[in-house]
Amino acid sequence: MKKNYWFIAMGIVWTVIFSGMSFYWAMGGLLGVRSLGGYIYEMSLNPDPSFVIIVWFTGLIKLLGSILLLMLLVQWKKPIITRMLYCVTKIVGALLFLYGLLNFVTITLSAFNILDFDLDSYATFWRLAFWEPFWMAGGIFYFFSVKRI
Repeated sequence: MKKNYWFIAMGIVWTVIFSGMSFYWAMGGLLGVRSLGGYIYEMSLNPDPSFVIIVWFTGLIKLLGSILLLMLLVQWKKPIITRMLYCVTKIVGALLFLYGLLNFVTITLSAFNILDFDLDSYATFWRLAFWEPFWMAGGIFYFFSVKRI
């Protein structure tokens, strides 16, 4: 499998930052949480213990992505492992990108009053200017971490 070490490194950095935000918010930090808008923002202001557990859990799940990327750096003796890592990394990259892209499209439609979302203009701006492109950037990093089998 051909690897792109720059994309692997950027993917790991992206993943650590992404999971770190969840850990920060799980510890009660509020910086940047208003930019998420809607129900998540409301819950973060006075969180139930179950919500805090979910935020910790999402941080841990996000952090697993760095393990996937680190596994790409290992020279596996069995080709099936290499093929599986290639496929999983491509799929994860595509899904991250599509998630960001579809959210970008739906939030844009909401900004033009075509769809109705519970996002104020502040959250709409930050979702379109930062969050959804951030998801798409992560997808690009993962997808292009591996070139071909």
